[in-house]
Amino acid sequence: MLEYIQKLLLIKPSSLGDIVHSLAFVNTLKENFPSIKIHWIVSNGFEDILTKHPLIDRVIVINKDKWKSFKHLDFTIKEFSRLKKQLKKESYDIAVDLQGLLRSGIITWLSKAPIRVGFKEARELSHIFYNKKVSVSIDKHAVLRYLEVARFLGCRVNSVKFPLPHVKTPEWLEEFENFVVIIPSARWQSKNWPVSYFVELIKMLPYNFLIIGTKFDETRASEIEKYSEGKAKSVAGKTSLKDLISLLNKSLFVITPDTGTMHLAVACGKNVVAIFGPTKAERTGPFGNGHLIIQSEASCSPCFKKSCSNLKCMESITPEMVYNKIVNWRRQ
Repeated sequence: MLEYIQKLLLIKPSSLGDIVHSLAFVNTLKENFPSIKIHWIVSNGFEDILTKHPLIDRVIVINKDKWKSFKHLDFTIKEFSRLKKQLKKESYDIAVDLQGLLRSGIITWLSKAPIRVGFKEARELSHIFYNKKVSVSIDKHAVLRYLEVARFLGCRVNSVKFPLPHVKTPEWLEEFENFVVIIPSARWQSKNWPVSYFVELIKMLPYNFLIIGTKFDETRASEIEKYSEGKAKSVAGKTSLKDLISLLNKSLFVITPDTGTMHLAVACGKNVVAIFGPTKAERTGPFGNGHLIIQSEASCSPCFKKSCSNLKCMESITPEMVYNKIVNWRRQ
């Protein structure tokens, strides 16, 4: 299908983990069809990971968070109108929607590309905007689902890689050596491992730690730093995405709940200790080999609830349990 295609529009606005996973799709496209031009529509806040990327010819940034609110309806209409004009000028041969939501489906249609590809099982009726539909089980890992789309387009998948843009190491990071990264929280309240558990684990392990995250994570990160007896330092809310790539590149390994930054760590070639409660590692876990995945054995896990009044799935994974598993894992 791509043999005579010159320009492709990729619609994958968010989130961080999904954007990282989509890099495997882009890498496969470029390996099979090196001359194809790829434009990527991404939500503001994530553009740093794509800007000046060697495989991406243009990054189009949208403010999709405002689209969720009716009070910004006027802005949304203007944004769609502006985007429609912008896309029309590009004359795309094909548009591929890896997001699979109503907004992304509409953007696919606005592209006016003669070939519009998306998942048959896409949510929010977004499939009605596609004229080519790919059926892939939602129980497959996201990376494998995206690569099935690449196969549908005529690509041979030779390897799975998540190429990242080249980044310059910030000066402040040079003073840190031999550290483990802690990701203290996820967007879903139900995915969070207790702060006290992180503190206990830090005290048991023979490493120094850097705690990363966005401003959203600052409170939990500061608490962990406060009670870690000097073994952990928080830089949460103080790093750009490109800073995070440098930091992760330099780390020994990463301890994390199910969150997007975990996938960025994998793309940086790092092994992760991933703690899973309400979600299922087979779907959203770290891709590839060498990782330590600790899945809750609570009877209610996985429930896929974003919030919960009883976090027994995460609380049942004790610091002692994680410590023992890490010790055995590091010996291998």
